[in-house]
Amino acid sequence: MSTKKARDLTPTHQAGDYRLDVRLKRNGVVSNIYYSQEKNSNDLRRDRKRTEKMVHTAYDSFQLLSDCPTKIDAIESYGSKLLLSCSDGSLRIYGPDSSGADRSPPSDQHALRKEPYALERTVIGFSKKALVSMEVLESREILLSLSESIAFHRLPNLETIAVITKAKGANVYSWDDRRGFLCFARQKRVCIFRHDGGRGFVEVKDFGVPDTVKSMSWCGENICLGIRKEYMILNATNGALSEVFSSGKIAPPLVVALPSGELILGKENIGVFVDQNGKLLQADRICWSEAPTVVVIQNPYAIALFPRRVEIRSLRVPYPLIQTIVLHNARHLIKSNNAFVVAVDNSVYGLFPVPLGAQIVQLTASGNFDEALGLCKLLPAEDASLRAAKEASIHIRYAHYLFDNGTYEEAMEHFLSSQVDITYVLSLYPSIVLPQTTAVPEPEKLMDLSLDASQLSRGSSGLSDDMETLLPQLSESDESAALEFKKMSHNTLMALIKFLQKKRYSIVEKAAAEGTEEVVLDAVGDNFTSTRFKKSNKGRGNIPINSAAREMAAILDTALLQALLLTGQSSAALELLKGLNYCDVKICEEILQKENHYAALLELYRSNSMHREALKLLHQSVEESNQSQAELIHAFHPEEIIEYLKPLCGTDPMLVLEFSMLVLESCPTQTIELFLSGNIPADLVNSYLKQHAPSMQGRYLELMLAMNENCISGNLQNEMVQIYLAEVLEWYSEQSAQQIWDEKAYSPTRKKLLSAMESISGYSPEALLRRLPPDALFEERAILLGKMNQHELALSLYVHKLHVPELALAYCDRVYESVVPQPVAKSSANIYLTLLQIYLNPQKTTKNFENRITNLVSSPNPSIPRVGSAGSVKAKGGRKKIASIEGAEDMRVSPSNTDSGRSDGDAEESSEEGGSHIMLDQVLDLLSRRWDRINGAQALKLLPRETKLQNLLPFLGPLLKKSSEAYRNFSVIKSLRQSENLQVKDELYDQRKAVMKISSDSMCSLCNKKIGTSVFAVYPNGKTLVHFVCFRDSQSMKAVAKGSPLRKR
Repeated sequence: MSTKKARDLTPTHQAGDYRLDVRLKRNGVVSNIYYSQEKNSNDLRRDRKRTEKMVHTAYDSFQLLSDCPTKIDAIESYGSKLLLSCSDGSLRIYGPDSSGADRSPPSDQHALRKEPYALERTVIGFSKKALVSMEVLESREILLSLSESIAFHRLPNLETIAVITKAKGANVYSWDDRRGFLCFARQKRVCIFRHDGGRGFVEVKDFGVPDTVKSMSWCGENICLGIRKEYMILNATNGALSEVFSSGKIAPPLVVALPSGELILGKENIGVFVDQNGKLLQADRICWSEAPTVVVIQNPYAIALFPRRVEIRSLRVPYPLIQTIVLHNARHLIKSNNAFVVAVDNSVYGLFPVPLGAQIVQLTASGNFDEALGLCKLLPAEDASLRAAKEASIHIRYAHYLFDNGTYEEAMEHFLSSQVDITYVLSLYPSIVLPQTTAVPEPEKLMDLSLDASQLSRGSSGLSDDMETLLPQLSESDESAALEFKKMSHNTLMALIKFLQKKRYSIVEKAAAEGTEEVVLDAVGDNFTSTRFKKSNKGRGNIPINSAAREMAAILDTALLQALLLTGQSSAALELLKGLNYCDVKICEEILQKENHYAALLELYRSNSMHREALKLLHQSVEESNQSQAELIHAFHPEEIIEYLKPLCGTDPMLVLEFSMLVLESCPTQTIELFLSGNIPADLVNSYLKQHAPSMQGRYLELMLAMNENCISGNLQNEMVQIYLAEVLEWYSEQSAQQIWDEKAYSPTRKKLLSAMESISGYSPEALLRRLPPDALFEERAILLGKMNQHELALSLYVHKLHVPELALAYCDRVYESVVPQPVAKSSANIYLTLLQIYLNPQKTTKNFENRITNLVSSPNPSIPRVGSAGSVKAKGGRKKIASIEGAEDMRVSPSNTDSGRSDGDAEESSEEGGSHIMLDQVLDLLSRRWDRINGAQALKLLPRETKLQNLLPFLGPLLKKSSEAYRNFSVIKSLRQSENLQVKDELYDQRKAVMKISSDSMCSLCNKKIGTSVFAVYPNGKTLVHFVCFRDSQSMKAVAKGSPLRKR
């Protein structure tokens, strides 16, 4: 029958079962199951009509014998033989008819054969009454029969072993082969016997039940009983009964044990699944066409016996009808090793299972893919490769069927289960562009699903093993266009995305492992494989030809990216590119550029190490941000270029420098932070800026200095000062040319120059001094001279050229404070005296200082004279014009050992030469403001004799006060030290008064010998007594121990 009609069976049963389950939960079990039978009678009749058209044959019917002379009451199989209990009380044994010459030897000697059977033996009077049933206990080689009682016979000679007389009147039994337990029911009693392993049975339990038992079966340690009105679970240990649900009103109860230990309980035409405790297992029910008399289980089918037919249903939900075998007056159904046996009056039929491979072929060809997949799981374990191949083939066919019918996601699930190559699935999507290096096969070429005929041979089934193709053959152009539109619809692409995402993890993991292996091989020097090569700077743009895993990963990621973009999932595409990916650069670049997905294109370049292309794209987007493209304005900013460059500082600093020039003017601070955080050598940055962006060189050095002064070398500091000086000189030239130069005018660059000269120390002052003009920029000249320790010349410039005494005083303060934490040097101690001399002798200090500066600049190694030497004059006399104040020296500054005082003649000479030009006001101001830093005695020696003491009060007052305070303090300290000395002497005398008594028993603490009359020594604690010789030896040993490490060094 057609595929659609075969699949229509499923909804019919699902709907009927759903209605039944709702009624079970709402109103109870008894009345509504019977009502469901009436309710669904039309569905069941329709189901029987459809069954006649089914092509799936699970079992082949074969007539084993047809000439039994009497009616068959019971039937059983033993190995390859059939045991028939007839109505005349005889037992007939039939075996395969070996008279045919063309009979091939059987593959299993202990299985029923698919050939006619002949009578081998007849046992007359086997039973006095007709047998109700019989069963072969194969593990014990015993035949169990139920007639007027239960009897046991040894096989194969049918010797009677035991007869349970208590079973007289029993109508049903159940055997537990694992434990050797037999339970049977007679009237309203249930008895349990145990086989003792020999020839006897031992009674174990005997319980009463409410009514006559119609059906029973062991379920674990319990027994399920089907009595007249209901099902009950009997505890085989204590006899406790628990109700399950009521049985049907028309059909007798039927208990069927499943191989898993669960049970099927019959309620009219319904089979309900319960566990060993009677609890319902699932909502679905198995529905027969009518109430069966016998049900036998052989996984995966349940075979039910009806008076006119045998029904075979699948045990997989929704338990569809598989096959119906018409057999009129069928009375008995049993299960043998390899088949089922059905007794019909005087005939016996065998139902032999069709090989699973052939059933799979039938189901697949008819479109019952779920059933076919279920049968594949039953193939033997030794045929694992065959089973995997069949399952893959069915999954592919099923996927195509679902795909063509619009169930795309489920189709992709089956493609995923088939482990088919992703290129096969992608061939269904022609609009998705794949890397050209991969040969993508056509679906028709890959759809080679024909199975091996020898493996799928089914003997007499008569069905062809060829599987018809399910792919539609479209010849018309309009149909092809419609199919193309259908396949590329949103739903198909969403299904493809899920498929690729599920496949991606394993494929990308293999590709990454392969890449890691290549890196390791390259690291250890494995260069013998010529086909493997290192990736270029553009990342994964070049994939080795033999890199199967990476090639497959490139196909997957390229297709996934296109599918995400086609479905509008640009954010997901961006996340894909941000992580590890193997997208084909050429294809994806073209697609992303065409659709203006610049953010994703940027990540594509980044992930493939195409940094130059990425930075060009960023720069282009930033440049276009001022145009009408609003999305670019919000998407890209100059800061993004800096963020992109940060990881590249350690790997490609030249590329960082090249593209940082594009944002240095707009984002100078962030760019400098980029250079600092990236640890790019400052000299390299400076040289690059000097060549490509000289206007930003000074800005860069300024920011570098502001952020971290220690990171700028002396060379860069000198470079920065040179840049400032060049700008200042250019400004000076312009001002001089216009004759508007003012020495006290300060441009912003000049302020930076002065600040840099004072704050940093890495530049060369000699080189800068040579560049200064001789008649201008005196403040810069003074700072440079100070850096060269030419303090006298620097102060002269402040006083006589700039005429700013405050700058001179500030200069002295800087020099003095720079050496305060250190031992005070002579130059720093006399710096104020040097300024004092300049004020007192202006003509003498200015007479030749310009020549000295010229000589200093022209000299390659200028000697730095001692500060204050100009103020030291030889003494010519012993008379003092102003009495020297004893103790007026500064306690913080040590006076120079060489007295720099001068004679009266010098003072007179100085007064005569420049008395009218002495800067006395500045001298007095200096003395009054820095009295605590000036050597008072030397300052008084330098002052002229005409100086009034009244003018010196601001200087002498605090100086004398400090001196007197120091004198008093020293006196106190002297007295305290004298007192401490006396205390120590007193303690010494007390210690010397100590008495040590030496007796004849006194022992040396070192040698443990008596002191006697020897010279002895006592330790400071006053108790330890030793020989003096021992003490001396111990001290010498300690000295040797302490000195030995030094000698070793």
